[in-house]
Amino acid sequence: MKKNLVVLTGAGISAESGLKTFRDSNGLWNGYNIEDVATPRAWKKNKQLVLDFYNLRRRDVLKAEPNAAHFGLAELEKDFDVHIITQNIDDLHERAGSTNVLHLHGEIFKMRSELDEALIYEIRKDILLGDVAKDGAQLRPHIVWFEEPVPMIERAAEIAYTADIFVVIGTSLVVYPAAGLISYAPRAVPKFIIDKHIPYSSLYNLVAIEKPATEGIQALIPLLRALK
Repeated sequence: MKKNLVVLTGAGISAESGLKTFRDSNGLWNGYNIEDVATPRAWKKNKQLVLDFYNLRRRDVLKAEPNAAHFGLAELEKDFDVHIITQNIDDLHERAGSTNVLHLHGEIFKMRSELDEALIYEIRKDILLGDVAKDGAQLRPHIVWFEEPVPMIERAAEIAYTADIFVVIGTSLVVYPAAGLISYAPRAVPKFIIDKHIPYSSLYNLVAIEKPATEGIQALIPLLRALK
């Protein structure tokens, strides 16, 4: 049987595909303050501004392409039972060929009713003010905003608990609750983190690879294959 490889990815893995990250943009995304576009309060205050922001991000993702780190993770499915937990809202993992992806913070190519979280629809174009779900409510991006609960975090914790190997790529483990997922992996399993800026960690059995995702994946793959 293949070992269970659990991978937590963050904005750093998509940054090399040209998608801006919050951390590298001084708290701004394309000139927008996070508080104005990515909170429930922002949605109540100015729905048009929020829709404009996410419509722009959707166009950016449509133009982006998976990079070597995305393809490297997809390739690992030959050797491992790979489960990707991503904080990213893009579909670059799927386009690279990964078949088991859980999106913690929602998906840019989905929209939902602002009242009923279960009414979810696919979207490739812009969401417009006046577009409504089956229940008559305005459609909003299917995104977990700041100050909202993360519905998939319990499922992600269950996956982390089953890990034989746990890998973190493109996140410095400072954004919670996602950052806490590595603590759910059994203490003795090998753990790896790839990021440009890695803070000190007292986690047991952790190997740090302080490189961008596309470079770090090249260093990681032989280390993982030695463990299969």
